[in-house]
Amino acid sequence: MQLDAALRSVSRLYLDTAPLIYWVEAHPDYIMKMDRVVDAIETTPLRALTSVLTLVEVLVQPLRVGNTDLAQEYHDILVMRDDYRLVEISTDIAISAAAIRARYSLRTPDAIHVATAIKMGCDAILTNDRDFRRVTDLNGLVLDDLVL
Repeated sequence: MQLDAALRSVSRLYLDTAPLIYWVEAHPDYIMKMDRVVDAIETTPLRALTSVLTLVEVLVQPLRVGNTDLAQEYHDILVMRDDYRLVEISTDIAISAAAIRARYSLRTPDAIHVATAIKMGCDAILTNDRDFRRVTDLNGLVLDDLVL
């Protein structure tokens, strides 16, 4: 599927952790796709959302190796920029995540991501996790399946 075509039908896009890492850390296999996604977020009505869980996940490695600049960059993108909305994990999201985990056999973090995306009315979730293909409640856009 063409990336641009996939994004055209999306007004609220949930960002899973891996795509954000690919963009910030300029992963050579994914940077061109992620540049296109970020451009759409910054120049069109497309809104990006993610969970506070994403903040936890992206900060671990930079903090582990003492890369405070990278940790600050992630913080600034997710907390300070208007183009990205960081969503708290509520009791409702936790209960939904448990049901999603039971239904699709997802790991707990993935179920939280899906539950958050659904609760926030997202049209799609951008991921590179093939397990999200099993989820029928939400359009899973797997980066490896998308072409420029």
